[in-house]
Amino acid sequence: MKSAIAGEGSGSPNLKARIAGGLWILVILAGMFAEAFVRSRLIVHGDAAATAQRIMASEFLYRLGIVADLVGALAYAGVSLLLYQLLRPVSRSVSLFAVSCGLAGSVVMVANLLTLFAPLVFLGGGSALSGLDPQGQQAMATASLRLHAIGYNLSMVFFALQVSFLGYLVLRSAFLPHILGALLGIEGACNLLNSLAIFLFPAFADHLYPYILMPGLAAEGGLALWLLTIGVNVREWREQAGVERRS
Repeated sequence: MKSAIAGEGSGSPNLKARIAGGLWILVILAGMFAEAFVRSRLIVHGDAAATAQRIMASEFLYRLGIVADLVGALAYAGVSLLLYQLLRPVSRSVSLFAVSCGLAGSVVMVANLLTLFAPLVFLGGGSALSGLDPQGQQAMATASLRLHAIGYNLSMVFFALQVSFLGYLVLRSAFLPHILGALLGIEGACNLLNSLAIFLFPAFADHLYPYILMPGLAAEGGLALWLLTIGVNVREWREQAGVERRS
C-alpha cells in the first residue's frame, strides 16, 4: 500500500498512526498480562482465604499486575489522543466526543487501581486493622476486588462508546479499511451490552463471558496492527483534512 512508504516526518499522519498502533499493542499486552497472567492465578473465586494466601505469597507479582494496568491506562490515553488527530479530518465533533470518552475511561481505570491496592492494606495488618480478625481482613480484601470488577466495567462503558464512534469514523474515512470500522462498531455494542448486563442482570452476564469480549480482540488487534505496519493512505487523509479545514 502506497501509504506505508509515504513520508514519515514529524507531521506525517503515518508517524502518528505507527505510534498509536505500537501503544495500542502495548495496551493489549499489558491488559492480558495483568488479567490472564496475574489475577487469574491469584484470585480464587468464592474462596477469600485462598485468595488472600496467594496474594500475600506472590505480592510482587500482584503489584506488577497493578503496574501493568497503570501502564496500559496511560498508554491508552496516548492512543486516544493520537486517534483524535488521525480521525479529526472525518469529523471534528465526533472525534472530540470519542477522545473524551477514551480519556474518561482511562481516568476511571487509573482511579479504580486504588481498589487493587486495598487488599494489600487489609491483608498487611497493622494497628489500624487490629480490630479485624484474619477472616474479617480477608473479607475486606475480597470486597475490594469485587469493587475493582465493578469499576472496571464502569470504565468499559466509556471505552465502548469510544470504539463505537471510532468505528463510525473509520467507516466514513477514505484512508482506513472500512472492515475495521465495522469490527469496532460490533465491539462497542458487545462491550456496552456486557457492562450493562453485569450492572442489571449479573446472572445473565455470566453466560455471555468471555465470548462477548472476543470481537474486541479482533477489532482492536486488527486496527492496532494495521496502524503499526501499514498506516493510513496519506493522500486520501490529506484530501479529507483539506475538506474538513474548508468546511
